[in-house]
Amino acid sequence: MTQPVNPRTGMIATAAILDAVLVVVFVLIGRRSHAEGLDLAGIVVTAWPFLAALVVGWLAARAWRHPLAVWPTGVIVWAVTVIGGMLLRVVSGQGTQFAFIVVATLTLAAFLLGWRLSALLVTRTRARTADAARSDPA
Repeated sequence: MTQPVNPRTGMIATAAILDAVLVVVFVLIGRRSHAEGLDLAGIVVTAWPFLAALVVGWLAARAWRHPLAVWPTGVIVWAVTVIGGMLLRVVSGQGTQFAFIVVATLTLAAFLLGWRLSALLVTRTRARTADAARSDPA
C-alpha cells in the first residue's frame, strides 16, 4: 500500500524544480543571445555555477519552509544564486563582465522573484474569493 503524497512536499518539489528550470532558461537565453551553441556540454558549463549557487540559496533561506514566499525566501534564493553564481564563474575561469552581472541580476530577479510574486497574487485572490463566498448569505 502506498502512502499518499503530502501536498506540501509536492509544493516544495515544484518550487525547487521551477527555480532550477528558470535558471536553465536564463542560461539558454544568454547562450542564444550571444550566438553560443546550445550543446549540452556548453549549457552545463554555463549553468552549473548558478545551479550550485541556487542549491546553496535554498539551504541558506531554508526555502522548504516557505518556498512560495517572496520575502525572505525568494530574495535570499535570488541573491545567493546571483552572487554565488558569479563567484563560482570567477573561480572556474568564466567571465563576469559588469554588463553580464547587471543582466543576470535583473533577469534572475524577474524569474526567481516573479513566479513567487505571481503565486502570492493568485493565493491572495483565491483566499478573497473563498472568503467572499463564505460570507455571501445567498
